[in-house]
Amino acid sequence: MQFYISISRYYTAIIFLVMILLYSISCNEANEDRSATAIIKKATVTIHLQPFKGIAANDVLYIFNELKKVYPNIVLNKTIELPSSAFYPPRNRYRADSIIRYLSLHTAKGHITIGLTNKDISTTKNEIKDFGVMGLGFQPGNACVASTFRLSKQNNLEQFFKVAIHELGHTQDLPHCEVKTCFMRDAEGRNSTNDEKEFCGRCKNKLQKKCWIL
Repeated sequence: MQFYISISRYYTAIIFLVMILLYSISCNEANEDRSATAIIKKATVTIHLQPFKGIAANDVLYIFNELKKVYPNIVLNKTIELPSSAFYPPRNRYRADSIIRYLSLHTAKGHITIGLTNKDISTTKNEIKDFGVMGLGFQPGNACVASTFRLSKQNNLEQFFKVAIHELGHTQDLPHCEVKTCFMRDAEGRNSTNDEKEFCGRCKNKLQKKCWIL
């Protein structure tokens, strides 16, 4: 009789331990869910993707999905025409600063807009009046622009994402970074996106404080 009681107590203890383990897992999952929900609620800024006519829908969708992984509040706007005021006839280009000015005027407080285009864009750099760029963003700002025009044929979607997140980084008050593998490195007139791997620790820390999930 005593033997059966011991066995019974043994199995009771096992069941009790299993219940505690399951409860612990359930609580951890709940805490993770609450944490993710808290991040979304705390992220007061909404980022809008503004595609311009001519850019491939698949390119836009890729950027949307990749940004959604690292920032909770992403909205995809309907495609619009590039502002005619940004066109630069002498080089058949669009001025990136003029595009940003246009987007900024149409961006509400608490929102950031990134324009996505396949057209050649440019800006003034040092003594060069019309310098071709892959993207442009002001530090800080509420608008920026990224272009596929100067990307390599290989890895072009990955490169496009790196350009987009670089310019968004500027709007979040991130300067150029000296770490060569950081998304915020200065391109210095070249396409160095294949060398970029992620945000460095310092840049990542600044973005995490603004509710980026990195």
